[in-house]
Amino acid sequence: MTPSFQFGLVVRGQAGEGEDIVRRFHETLGFVRLADSLGFDSITKTAHYSAHPFQMLQLVPMLARFAAEAPRLRLNAGVLLLPLLSPLHVAEEFATLDVITNGKIILGVGLGYRDVEFKAFGVPRRERARRFEANLIAIKRLWSEDKVRMKTPYFELDDASCAPQPLQKPHPPIWVGANADPAIERAARLGDCWYIGPAIAIPALERQIDLYKRALDAAGQPFPTELPMRREVFVAKTKAEAIRLCAPYLGAKYAAYHAWRQDMPDDDRGLGQKFDDLIGDRFLIGSPDEVAEQMLALRRRLGINHLVMSTEWAGMPESLATETIEMLANEVFPRVRQGL
Repeated sequence: MTPSFQFGLVVRGQAGEGEDIVRRFHETLGFVRLADSLGFDSITKTAHYSAHPFQMLQLVPMLARFAAEAPRLRLNAGVLLLPLLSPLHVAEEFATLDVITNGKIILGVGLGYRDVEFKAFGVPRRERARRFEANLIAIKRLWSEDKVRMKTPYFELDDASCAPQPLQKPHPPIWVGANADPAIERAARLGDCWYIGPAIAIPALERQIDLYKRALDAAGQPFPTELPMRREVFVAKTKAEAIRLCAPYLGAKYAAYHAWRQDMPDDDRGLGQKFDDLIGDRFLIGSPDEVAEQMLALRRRLGINHLVMSTEWAGMPESLATETIEMLANEVFPRVRQGL
């Protein structure tokens, strides 16, 4: 049984051009150990390929290393770009990770949206939704059946097997990341929960929660026991100080998202705004009291119970990220738990 509210930390393993990636790797391991010692519940590793202007350490080997650094924590792939990959490859790698973590792996999956990635993998972007569905169905079958026969336009499983199978039964949690309305409906049909992304403003999310509930009803699925959400978070003594400290790094990250043309719902103003306008209720930035209240508001308005927090971005000094992680654990989380 999971706690009533869980706190997760995103560690990107990402560096800017010219940064020392080996130093960033060791800093990332330090963040994982710190999260473990401070009582976080999960670690999420992000994923992209050809991530210019960033250097990016890849998801699966990093999760395996995290398992050795923090064996208590749940580990989340946040998110694997499923249409680009072979379902048998994903099923076997994540079954292995479930063994390595003693049954604490989470498979986060998404469609992807960047042309450079689809072209590099030889996957037509127009096929991404169909490939996503076929791959996810195949992975579930490989995790629960001794041998699988399944033929699609994209792959053929001819008595294929996945051994060992995952420790978690019926399978590891599958979090489906989705921004667009059709992807949210797909999450209701195929996932264990909708993994709410970091970029969409709250009014649009409130509408999409209603859409998600209707899609669950149409699929005959109950509302999930775990509803995770990722958000950008930064804490300092005052909101003004928090914005001053994080804006250069967080602003650069969202400028890249905008340049990558990240999918957004029609009723969201999008990411091509000035940083001060972008913040709105999109990010959790402020003093410990302010950020705790923002977290409680997310719980009240959307029903989330697992908050996955990004607190560091490429180029940010390690000390800044460490300070906000410590303030979250020592000052914000107690206020949230008391407010619950």
